[in-house]
Amino acid sequence: MGDLLRFGVSAEEDLLESFDRLISKRGYPNRSEALRDLMRDSLVQSRIEEQHDKAEVLGSLTLVYDHHAHDLADRMADLQHDNHGLVVSVLHVHISHDDCMEVIVLRGLAGKIRSLADSLLGLKGVKHGKLFVTVPSHSITERAGSSHAHGHTHNKSRRVAVVGK
Repeated sequence: MGDLLRFGVSAEEDLLESFDRLISKRGYPNRSEALRDLMRDSLVQSRIEEQHDKAEVLGSLTLVYDHHAHDLADRMADLQHDNHGLVVSVLHVHISHDDCMEVIVLRGLAGKIRSLADSLLGLKGVKHGKLFVTVPSHSITERAGSSHAHGHTHNKSRRVAVVGK
């Protein structure tokens, strides 16, 4: 995170009053934090639009489906296994006798994630679902064409260090 800079914004009184009511409802402590969130959201959307299907994204797909639908769980599992490189984690919740919910955490190219989400959402027995897509935080403010703005690399393997007292 860089240094904080101040800038002025002019707005019509009724627009500012409406904005203040909105940010108060949403629990923002001040206009600055609300504006920063709006700026980040615009930058995320811009990154995804600029790179379209080639954008490296993070996503969560939430599905509510009929637990009793014939072979639905198997078809869902098959699609996820076929795309195991995109699936980070899956949370399965029993909502009622008839309904289940799955939240699937995804990471990969936007086009592939959208394709997998569309395939899952289109299965017979899925009652409702929604895909949320964002970008890794380091790419929100990096300049176009920069491959990795924060100066270090990531290994696929994870190491855990245990430090004694």
